[in-house]
Amino acid sequence: MEKDNIAVGLDIGTTKIVAMIGKKNEYGKLEILGIGKSKSLGVARGVVNNITQTIQSIQQAILEAENNSGYKIKDVVVGIAGQHIRSIQHTDYISRSNPEEVIGENDIQLLIDQVNKLAMLPGEEIIHVLPQEFKIDGQSEIKEPIGMYGGRLESSFHVVVGQASSIRNVGRCIQSSGIELSGLTLEPLASADAVLSQEEKEAGVALIDIGGGTTDLAIFKDGIIRHTAVIPFGGNVITEDIKEGCSIIEKQAELLKIKFGSAWPGENKDNEIVSIPGLRGREPKEISLKNLSKIIHARVVEIVEQVFAEIKAYGHEDPRKKLIAGIVLTGGGAQLKHIKQLVEYITGMDTRIGYPNEHLAGNSSEEISSPLFATAVGLVMNSIENSTQSAVRMELVNEQPKVVYRNVNTQPQQPVQQRYEVEENYVERVETINEPREIRNNISNKVTKDESTETKIRRSFFDRYVDKIKDFLDNAE
Repeated sequence: MEKDNIAVGLDIGTTKIVAMIGKKNEYGKLEILGIGKSKSLGVARGVVNNITQTIQSIQQAILEAENNSGYKIKDVVVGIAGQHIRSIQHTDYISRSNPEEVIGENDIQLLIDQVNKLAMLPGEEIIHVLPQEFKIDGQSEIKEPIGMYGGRLESSFHVVVGQASSIRNVGRCIQSSGIELSGLTLEPLASADAVLSQEEKEAGVALIDIGGGTTDLAIFKDGIIRHTAVIPFGGNVITEDIKEGCSIIEKQAELLKIKFGSAWPGENKDNEIVSIPGLRGREPKEISLKNLSKIIHARVVEIVEQVFAEIKAYGHEDPRKKLIAGIVLTGGGAQLKHIKQLVEYITGMDTRIGYPNEHLAGNSSEEISSPLFATAVGLVMNSIENSTQSAVRMELVNEQPKVVYRNVNTQPQQPVQQRYEVEENYVERVETINEPREIRNNISNKVTKDESTETKIRRSFFDRYVDKIKDFLDNAE
Protein backbone atom coordinates (compact mmCIF):
# COMPACT_ATOMS: atom_id res chain seq x y z
CA MET A 1 0.00 0.00 0.00
CA GLU A 2 1.30 3.48 -0.95
CA LYS A 3 1.37 5.94 1.92
CA ASP A 4 2.08 8.98 -0.26
CA ASN A 5 -0.34 10.55 -2.69
CA ILE A 6 1.44 10.13 -6.01
CA ALA A 7 0.24 12.88 -8.36
CA VAL A 8 0.60 13.09 -12.14
CA GLY A 9 0.24 16.18 -14.35
CA LEU A 10 0.07 16.12 -18.15
CA ASP A 11 0.84 19.32 -20.05
CA ILE A 12 -0.33 18.97 -23.66
CA GLY A 13 1.41 21.87 -25.38
CA THR A 14 1.90 22.93 -28.97
CA THR A 15 5.64 22.15 -29.06
CA LYS A 16 6.00 19.55 -26.31
CA ILE A 17 4.00 17.15 -24.16
CA VAL A 18 5.23 16.75 -20.58
CA ALA A 19 4.17 14.05 -18.11
CA MET A 20 5.36 14.73 -14.57
CA ILE A 21 5.06 12.45 -11.51
CA GLY A 22 5.49 13.91 -8.03
CA LYS A 23 4.59 13.78 -4.35
CA LYS A 24 4.86 16.03 -1.32
CA ASN A 25 7.86 15.41 0.93
CA GLU A 26 7.92 15.73 4.72
CA TYR A 27 8.55 19.48 4.45
CA GLY A 28 5.49 20.10 2.27
CA LYS A 29 7.60 20.67 -0.85
CA LEU A 30 7.01 18.98 -4.20
CA GLU A 31 9.40 16.12 -4.94
CA ILE A 32 9.52 15.20 -8.64
CA LEU A 33 9.82 11.43 -9.05
CA GLY A 34 9.94 11.30 -12.83
CA ILE A 35 9.43 13.36 -15.95
CA GLY A 36 8.74 12.42 -19.56
CA LYS A 37 8.92 14.69 -22.59
CA SER A 38 7.94 14.17 -26.20
CA LYS A 39 7.60 16.36 -29.27
CA SER A 40 3.99 17.44 -29.72
CA LEU A 41 3.01 16.49 -33.27
CA GLY A 42 -0.78 16.70 -33.32
CA VAL A 43 -1.44 20.01 -31.54
CA ALA A 44 -1.64 23.51 -33.07
CA ARG A 45 -2.07 26.62 -30.89
CA GLY A 46 -3.18 24.51 -27.94
CA VAL A 47 -5.85 22.62 -29.91
CA VAL A 48 -5.66 18.95 -30.96
CA ASN A 49 -5.80 18.69 -34.75
CA ASN A 50 -4.48 15.14 -35.20
CA ILE A 51 -5.82 12.54 -32.75
CA THR A 52 -3.45 9.71 -33.80
CA GLN A 53 -0.26 11.77 -33.52
CA THR A 54 -1.33 13.29 -30.21
CA ILE A 55 -2.03 9.82 -28.74
CA GLN A 56 1.45 8.64 -29.82
CA SER A 57 3.10 11.74 -28.28
CA ILE A 58 1.18 11.28 -25.01
CA GLN A 59 2.10 7.59 -24.82
CA GLN A 60 5.78 8.42 -25.43
CA ALA A 61 5.83 11.04 -22.65
CA ILE A 62 3.96 8.74 -20.24
CA LEU A 63 6.32 5.81 -20.95
CA GLU A 64 9.41 7.96 -20.38
CA ALA A 65 8.01 9.31 -17.10
CA GLU A 66 7.20 5.75 -15.94
CA ASN A 67 10.69 4.48 -16.83
CA ASN A 68 12.35 7.43 -15.03
CA SER A 69 10.27 7.09 -11.88
CA GLY A 70 9.55 3.37 -11.49
CA TYR A 71 5.83 4.17 -11.16
CA LYS A 72 2.95 3.01 -13.36
CA ILE A 73 0.62 5.92 -14.24
CA LYS A 74 -3.12 5.31 -13.81
CA ASP A 75 -4.67 8.76 -14.29
CA VAL A 76 -3.64 12.37 -14.92
CA VAL A 77 -4.68 15.97 -14.32
CA VAL A 78 -4.58 17.74 -17.69
CA GLY A 79 -4.14 21.41 -18.50
CA ILE A 80 -6.50 23.04 -20.97
CA ALA A 81 -5.59 26.08 -23.06
CA GLY A 82 -5.77 27.07 -26.71
CA GLN A 83 -7.16 29.85 -28.82
CA HIS A 84 -10.73 28.62 -28.26
CA ILE A 85 -10.62 29.66 -24.58
CA ARG A 86 -12.28 32.93 -23.60
CA SER A 87 -13.47 34.40 -20.32
CA ILE A 88 -16.40 36.56 -19.24
CA GLN A 89 -17.39 38.38 -16.05
CA HIS A 90 -20.85 37.59 -14.69
CA THR A 91 -22.81 38.54 -11.57
CA ASP A 92 -25.68 36.44 -10.27
CA TYR A 93 -27.74 36.10 -7.10
CA ILE A 94 -30.24 33.86 -5.30
CA SER A 95 -32.96 34.79 -2.80
CA ARG A 96 -32.92 32.42 0.16
CA SER A 97 -36.26 31.13 1.44
CA ASN A 98 -35.16 31.28 5.09
CA PRO A 99 -32.77 34.15 5.97
CA GLU A 100 -32.71 32.94 9.60
CA GLU A 101 -30.65 29.90 8.57
CA VAL A 102 -26.91 30.29 8.08
CA ILE A 103 -25.57 30.17 4.53
CA GLY A 104 -24.21 26.73 3.67
CA GLU A 105 -22.50 24.95 0.82
CA ASN A 106 -25.87 24.08 -0.73
CA ASP A 107 -26.67 27.78 -1.21
CA ILE A 108 -23.35 28.39 -2.97
CA GLN A 109 -23.87 25.30 -5.13
CA LEU A 110 -27.33 26.60 -6.08
CA LEU A 111 -25.71 29.87 -7.19
CA ILE A 112 -23.05 27.98 -9.18
CA ASP A 113 -25.70 25.83 -10.90
CA GLN A 114 -27.53 29.01 -11.87
CA VAL A 115 -24.37 30.39 -13.53
CA ASN A 116 -23.90 27.08 -15.38
CA LYS A 117 -27.26 27.63 -17.10
CA LEU A 118 -26.00 30.74 -18.87
CA ALA A 119 -26.62 30.66 -22.62
CA MET A 120 -23.39 30.28 -24.59
CA LEU A 121 -22.57 30.50 -28.29
CA PRO A 122 -23.24 27.31 -30.32
CA GLY A 123 -20.59 24.67 -29.64
CA GLU A 124 -19.30 26.42 -26.52
CA GLU A 125 -19.50 25.18 -22.95
CA ILE A 126 -18.67 26.66 -19.58
CA ILE A 127 -15.57 24.83 -18.38
CA HIS A 128 -14.63 26.84 -15.30
CA VAL A 129 -16.60 28.98 -12.82
CA LEU A 130 -14.44 30.97 -10.38
CA PRO A 131 -16.15 33.02 -7.64
CA GLN A 132 -14.55 36.38 -6.98
CA GLU A 133 -16.38 38.21 -4.23
CA PHE A 134 -19.69 37.59 -2.49
CA LYS A 135 -22.29 40.10 -1.39
CA ILE A 136 -24.90 39.34 1.31
CA ASP A 137 -27.89 41.69 1.67
CA GLY A 138 -25.88 44.55 0.19
CA GLN A 139 -22.77 43.92 2.32
CA SER A 140 -19.94 43.60 -0.19
CA GLU A 141 -16.35 42.29 -0.30
CA ILE A 142 -17.13 39.02 1.50
CA LYS A 143 -14.67 36.24 0.63
CA GLU A 144 -16.12 33.45 2.80
CA PRO A 145 -19.95 33.55 3.03
CA ILE A 146 -20.46 30.16 4.69
CA GLY A 147 -21.76 30.52 8.24
CA MET A 148 -23.24 34.01 7.76
CA TYR A 149 -26.91 35.05 7.84
CA GLY A 150 -28.69 36.70 4.93
CA GLY A 151 -31.62 36.59 2.50
CA ARG A 152 -29.95 37.61 -0.78
CA LEU A 153 -26.67 35.93 -1.72
CA GLU A 154 -24.89 37.54 -4.65
CA SER A 155 -21.50 36.88 -6.24
CA SER A 156 -19.37 38.05 -9.14
CA PHE A 157 -17.92 35.18 -11.19
CA HIS A 158 -15.05 34.75 -13.60
CA VAL A 159 -16.44 32.30 -16.15
CA VAL A 160 -14.08 30.48 -18.52
CA VAL A 161 -15.64 29.24 -21.75
CA GLY A 162 -14.25 26.94 -24.43
CA GLN A 163 -15.16 24.80 -27.42
CA ALA A 164 -16.73 21.56 -26.15
CA SER A 165 -15.36 19.57 -29.09
CA SER A 166 -11.75 20.65 -28.39
CA ILE A 167 -11.94 19.52 -24.77
CA ARG A 168 -13.60 16.23 -25.69
CA ASN A 169 -10.83 15.59 -28.22
CA VAL A 170 -8.29 15.94 -25.41
CA GLY A 171 -10.33 13.50 -23.31
CA ARG A 172 -10.43 11.05 -26.22
CA CYS A 173 -6.62 11.23 -26.67
CA ILE A 174 -6.02 10.51 -22.98
CA GLN A 175 -8.49 7.63 -22.83
CA SER A 176 -7.01 6.11 -26.02
CA SER A 177 -3.53 6.36 -24.47
CA GLY A 178 -4.60 3.85 -21.82
CA ILE A 179 -4.94 6.26 -18.87
CA GLU A 180 -7.84 7.99 -17.13
CA LEU A 181 -8.64 11.70 -16.88
CA SER A 182 -8.85 12.65 -13.19
CA GLY A 183 -9.06 16.43 -13.51
CA LEU A 184 -8.93 19.53 -15.71
CA THR A 185 -7.17 22.81 -14.93
CA LEU A 186 -6.91 25.98 -16.95
CA GLU A 187 -3.20 26.17 -17.84
CA PRO A 188 -2.64 29.81 -16.79
CA LEU A 189 -4.05 28.90 -13.35
CA ALA A 190 -1.69 25.90 -13.10
CA SER A 191 1.30 28.06 -14.05
CA ALA A 192 0.19 30.67 -11.50
CA ASP A 193 0.11 28.05 -8.72
CA ALA A 194 3.67 27.04 -9.63
CA VAL A 195 5.40 30.43 -9.90
CA LEU A 196 3.39 33.05 -7.98
CA SER A 197 3.50 33.69 -4.24
CA GLN A 198 0.37 34.49 -2.24
CA GLU A 199 1.79 37.98 -1.51
CA GLU A 200 1.99 38.70 -5.26
CA LYS A 201 -1.59 37.52 -5.79
CA GLU A 202 -2.74 39.81 -2.97
CA ALA A 203 -0.78 42.84 -4.22
CA GLY A 204 -1.88 42.40 -7.83
CA VAL A 205 0.10 40.59 -10.52
CA ALA A 206 -0.16 39.64 -14.20
CA LEU A 207 1.22 36.22 -15.11
CA ILE A 208 2.28 35.89 -18.76
CA ASP A 209 2.97 32.30 -19.85
CA ILE A 210 4.66 32.36 -23.27
CA GLY A 211 4.26 28.88 -24.76
CA GLY A 212 4.97 27.48 -28.20
CA GLY A 213 1.54 28.07 -29.75
CA THR A 214 -0.21 30.46 -27.35
CA THR A 215 0.54 33.11 -24.76
CA ASP A 216 -1.65 32.78 -21.66
CA LEU A 217 -2.49 35.62 -19.28
CA ALA A 218 -3.84 35.42 -15.73
CA ILE A 219 -4.37 38.52 -13.58
CA PHE A 220 -4.74 38.29 -9.79
CA LYS A 221 -5.70 41.01 -7.32
CA ASP A 222 -6.57 40.67 -3.60
CA GLY A 223 -5.77 36.97 -3.90
CA ILE A 224 -8.58 36.43 -6.44
CA ILE A 225 -8.40 35.62 -10.17
CA ARG A 226 -9.65 38.72 -11.99
CA HIS A 227 -8.95 38.15 -15.68
CA THR A 228 -7.72 35.41 -18.02
CA ALA A 229 -6.95 35.51 -21.73
CA VAL A 230 -5.30 33.36 -24.39
CA ILE A 231 -3.42 35.12 -27.21
CA PRO A 232 -2.97 32.80 -30.25
CA PHE A 233 0.73 33.61 -30.71
CA GLY A 234 3.79 32.12 -29.04
CA GLY A 235 7.36 31.00 -29.62
CA ASN A 236 6.47 29.12 -32.81
CA VAL A 237 5.62 32.30 -34.73
CA ILE A 238 9.03 33.76 -33.78
CA THR A 239 10.70 30.61 -35.15
CA GLU A 240 8.58 30.86 -38.31
CA ASP A 241 9.65 34.49 -38.82
CA ILE A 242 13.34 33.53 -38.43
CA LYS A 243 12.86 30.69 -40.93
CA GLU A 244 11.29 33.00 -43.51
CA GLY A 245 13.55 36.00 -42.84
CA CYS A 246 16.83 34.04 -42.97
CA SER A 247 15.73 31.43 -45.57
CA ILE A 248 16.69 28.46 -43.40
CA ILE A 249 14.89 25.30 -42.25
CA GLU A 250 12.75 25.25 -39.09
CA LYS A 251 15.15 23.14 -37.03
CA GLN A 252 17.98 25.61 -37.67
CA ALA A 253 15.69 28.57 -36.93
CA GLU A 254 14.74 27.09 -33.54
CA LEU A 255 18.39 26.48 -32.62
CA LEU A 256 19.32 30.01 -33.69
CA LYS A 257 16.54 31.46 -31.52
CA ILE A 258 17.57 29.45 -28.44
CA LYS A 259 21.36 29.89 -28.70
CA PHE A 260 21.81 33.34 -30.20
CA GLY A 261 18.38 35.00 -30.12
CA SER A 262 17.75 38.25 -28.26
CA ALA A 263 14.64 40.39 -27.90
CA TRP A 264 16.77 43.56 -27.79
CA PRO A 265 18.53 44.34 -31.14
CA GLY A 266 20.87 46.96 -29.71
CA GLU A 267 22.82 44.27 -27.87
CA ASN A 268 24.39 42.81 -31.02
CA LYS A 269 27.16 44.44 -33.04
CA ASP A 270 27.06 44.52 -36.85
CA ASN A 271 30.10 42.26 -37.19
CA GLU A 272 28.62 39.39 -35.11
CA ILE A 273 27.84 36.62 -37.57
CA VAL A 274 26.86 32.97 -37.15
CA SER A 275 27.43 30.38 -39.87
CA ILE A 276 24.67 27.86 -40.64
CA PRO A 277 25.60 24.59 -42.44
CA GLY A 278 24.22 24.40 -45.97
CA LEU A 279 21.82 21.71 -47.16
CA ARG A 280 23.10 18.77 -49.23
CA GLY A 281 26.59 20.07 -49.95
CA ARG A 282 25.53 23.69 -50.44
CA GLU A 283 27.66 26.56 -49.12
CA PRO A 284 27.19 27.51 -45.44
CA LYS A 285 24.86 30.46 -44.86
CA GLU A 286 26.08 33.43 -42.80
CA ILE A 287 23.51 35.23 -40.67
CA SER A 288 24.00 38.55 -38.85
CA LEU A 289 22.98 38.35 -35.19
CA LYS A 290 21.77 41.94 -35.39
CA ASN A 291 19.30 41.01 -38.15
CA LEU A 292 18.26 37.92 -36.17
CA SER A 293 17.50 40.09 -33.12
CA LYS A 294 15.51 42.55 -35.24
CA ILE A 295 13.28 39.73 -36.52
CA ILE A 296 12.73 38.38 -32.98
CA HIS A 297 12.21 41.87 -31.55
CA ALA A 298 9.44 42.73 -34.03
CA ARG A 299 7.40 39.62 -33.20
CA VAL A 300 7.95 39.76 -29.43
CA VAL A 301 6.81 43.41 -29.39
CA GLU A 302 3.61 42.36 -31.17
CA ILE A 303 2.93 39.58 -28.62
CA VAL A 304 3.68 41.80 -25.60
CA GLU A 305 1.50 44.63 -26.95
CA GLN A 306 -1.45 42.23 -27.34
CA VAL A 307 -0.98 41.01 -23.77
CA PHE A 308 -0.68 44.61 -22.54
CA ALA A 309 -3.95 45.44 -24.31
CA GLU A 310 -5.62 42.67 -22.23
CA ILE A 311 -4.06 44.09 -19.04
CA LYS A 312 -5.47 47.51 -19.97
CA ALA A 313 -8.87 45.90 -20.67
CA TYR A 314 -8.81 44.59 -17.09
CA GLY A 315 -8.38 48.22 -15.99
CA HIS A 316 -5.00 48.24 -14.24
CA GLU A 317 -4.79 52.04 -14.61
CA ASP A 318 -7.59 52.33 -12.05
CA PRO A 319 -5.88 52.90 -8.63
CA ARG A 320 -8.11 50.21 -7.06
CA LYS A 321 -7.04 47.68 -9.72
CA LYS A 322 -3.34 48.59 -9.77
CA LEU A 323 -1.00 45.61 -10.19
CA ILE A 324 1.61 46.44 -7.54
CA ALA A 325 3.62 43.23 -8.09
CA GLY A 326 3.85 43.96 -11.83
CA ILE A 327 4.38 41.15 -14.35
CA VAL A 328 5.76 37.61 -14.00
CA LEU A 329 6.98 35.91 -17.19
CA THR A 330 7.08 32.13 -17.45
CA GLY A 331 6.91 29.37 -20.07
CA GLY A 332 9.53 28.46 -22.66
CA GLY A 333 9.38 31.92 -24.26
CA ALA A 334 10.48 33.54 -20.99
CA GLN A 335 13.96 32.06 -21.55
CA LEU A 336 14.58 34.40 -24.51
CA LYS A 337 17.45 36.79 -23.77
CA HIS A 338 16.50 40.34 -22.69
CA ILE A 339 12.75 39.66 -22.87
CA LYS A 340 12.37 40.92 -19.28
CA GLN A 341 13.88 44.30 -20.23
CA LEU A 342 11.68 44.56 -23.34
CA VAL A 343 8.48 43.84 -21.37
CA GLU A 344 9.44 46.46 -18.78
CA TYR A 345 10.14 48.97 -21.56
CA ILE A 346 6.79 48.40 -23.32
CA THR A 347 4.55 48.17 -20.22
CA GLY A 348 6.40 50.32 -17.70
CA MET A 349 5.70 47.61 -15.09
CA ASP A 350 8.14 45.74 -12.85
CA THR A 351 8.89 42.34 -14.38
CA ARG A 352 10.57 39.14 -13.21
CA ILE A 353 11.03 35.65 -14.68
CA GLY A 354 8.90 33.05 -12.86
CA TYR A 355 10.63 29.81 -11.89
CA PRO A 356 8.67 26.94 -10.27
CA ASN A 357 11.55 26.18 -7.84
CA GLU A 358 9.83 27.90 -4.87
CA HIS A 359 7.53 24.89 -4.43
CA LEU A 360 10.07 22.23 -5.43
CA ALA A 361 12.18 20.16 -3.04
CA GLY A 362 15.80 21.26 -2.68
CA ASN A 363 17.22 18.24 -4.49
CA SER A 364 15.26 18.96 -7.73
CA SER A 365 17.32 19.12 -10.90
CA GLU A 366 18.04 22.43 -12.62
CA GLU A 367 16.08 21.31 -15.69
CA ILE A 368 12.81 20.91 -13.75
CA SER A 369 13.26 24.38 -12.20
CA SER A 370 13.08 25.91 -15.70
CA PRO A 371 10.12 28.17 -16.65
CA LEU A 372 9.53 25.59 -19.41
CA PHE A 373 8.00 23.21 -16.83
CA ALA A 374 5.96 25.75 -14.83
CA THR A 375 2.61 24.46 -16.14
CA ALA A 376 3.52 20.79 -15.54
CA VAL A 377 4.60 21.55 -11.95
CA GLY A 378 1.34 23.45 -11.37
CA LEU A 379 -0.70 20.50 -12.69
CA VAL A 380 1.08 18.10 -10.30
CA MET A 381 0.34 20.52 -7.42
CA ASN A 382 -3.31 20.55 -8.49
CA SER A 383 -3.38 16.75 -8.54
CA ILE A 384 -1.94 16.67 -5.00
CA GLU A 385 -4.69 19.07 -3.84
CA ASN A 386 -7.24 16.56 -5.18
CA SER A 387 -5.59 13.84 -3.03
CA THR A 388 -5.35 11.51 -6.02
CA GLN A 389 -3.42 8.24 -6.08
CA SER A 390 -2.47 8.57 -9.75
CA ALA A 391 0.40 6.09 -9.93
CA VAL A 392 1.62 2.89 -8.26
CA ARG A 393 5.05 1.31 -8.03
CA MET A 394 6.08 -0.80 -11.00
CA GLU A 395 6.92 -3.76 -8.71
CA LEU A 396 3.25 -4.07 -7.77
CA VAL A 397 2.17 -4.03 -11.40
CA ASN A 398 4.93 -6.16 -12.89
CA GLU A 399 5.37 -8.72 -10.11
CA GLN A 400 4.58 -12.17 -11.47
CA PRO A 401 3.84 -15.29 -9.41
CA LYS A 402 6.82 -17.55 -8.99
CA VAL A 403 6.65 -20.91 -10.78
CA VAL A 404 8.22 -23.87 -8.97
CA TYR A 405 9.09 -27.30 -10.34
CA ARG A 406 8.26 -30.38 -8.29
CA ASN A 407 8.71 -34.07 -9.04
CA VAL A 408 5.45 -35.87 -8.38
CA ASN A 409 5.43 -39.69 -8.38
CA THR A 410 1.99 -40.87 -9.41
CA GLN A 411 2.84 -44.61 -9.40
CA PRO A 412 6.11 -46.33 -8.50
CA GLN A 413 6.34 -48.27 -11.77
CA GLN A 414 5.62 -45.22 -14.06
CA PRO A 415 8.30 -42.71 -15.14
CA VAL A 416 8.52 -39.42 -13.21
CA GLN A 417 6.26 -36.63 -14.53
CA GLN A 418 6.89 -32.87 -14.25
CA ARG A 419 4.16 -30.28 -13.88
CA TYR A 420 3.93 -26.58 -12.93
CA GLU A 421 2.47 -25.65 -9.55
CA VAL A 422 1.84 -22.01 -8.72
CA GLU A 423 2.63 -20.85 -5.20
CA GLU A 424 -0.31 -20.34 -2.88
CA ASN A 425 0.46 -16.66 -2.24
CA TYR A 426 -0.47 -15.84 -5.85
CA VAL A 427 -3.97 -14.80 -4.68
CA GLU A 428 -2.46 -12.44 -2.10
CA ARG A 429 -0.35 -10.79 -4.79
CA VAL A 430 -3.35 -10.30 -7.07
CA GLU A 431 -5.01 -8.43 -4.22
CA THR A 432 -1.90 -6.26 -3.83
CA ILE A 433 -1.94 -5.46 -7.54
CA ASN A 434 -5.59 -4.41 -7.44
CA GLU A 435 -5.29 -2.52 -4.15
CA PRO A 436 -4.06 0.87 -5.46
CA ARG A 437 -7.11 1.38 -7.69
CA GLU A 438 -9.42 0.91 -4.67
CA ILE A 439 -7.24 3.22 -2.61
CA ARG A 440 -7.34 5.78 -5.39
CA ASN A 441 -11.12 5.66 -5.60
CA ASN A 442 -11.46 6.08 -1.84
CA ILE A 443 -9.02 8.97 -1.70
CA SER A 444 -10.45 10.82 -4.70
CA ASN A 445 -13.89 10.83 -3.04
CA LYS A 446 -12.46 12.32 0.16
CA VAL A 447 -12.74 16.11 0.63
CA THR A 448 -10.38 17.91 2.97
CA LYS A 449 -12.19 19.66 5.79
CA ASP A 450 -10.09 22.82 5.89
CA GLU A 451 -10.77 23.95 2.33
CA SER A 452 -11.86 27.40 1.26
CA THR A 453 -15.13 27.90 -0.57
CA GLU A 454 -13.22 28.68 -3.79
CA THR A 455 -11.29 25.39 -3.60
CA LYS A 456 -14.45 23.39 -2.93
CA ILE A 457 -16.25 25.05 -5.84
CA ARG A 458 -13.32 24.49 -8.20
CA ARG A 459 -13.05 20.82 -7.15
CA SER A 460 -16.79 20.04 -7.35
CA PHE A 461 -17.13 21.79 -10.69
CA PHE A 462 -14.18 20.02 -12.29
CA ASP A 463 -15.29 16.66 -10.88
CA ARG A 464 -18.67 17.11 -12.55
CA TYR A 465 -17.12 18.33 -15.81
CA VAL A 466 -14.68 15.41 -15.96
CA ASP A 467 -17.58 13.02 -15.34
CA LYS A 468 -19.46 14.72 -18.20
CA ILE A 469 -16.52 14.19 -20.57
CA LYS A 470 -16.21 10.53 -19.50
CA ASP A 471 -19.93 9.95 -20.10
CA PHE A 472 -19.65 11.55 -23.53
CA LEU A 473 -16.67 9.37 -24.48
CA ASP A 474 -18.37 6.21 -23.19
CA ASN A 475 -21.54 6.96 -25.15
CA ALA A 476 -19.52 7.78 -28.27
CA GLU A 477 -18.08 4.27 -28.22
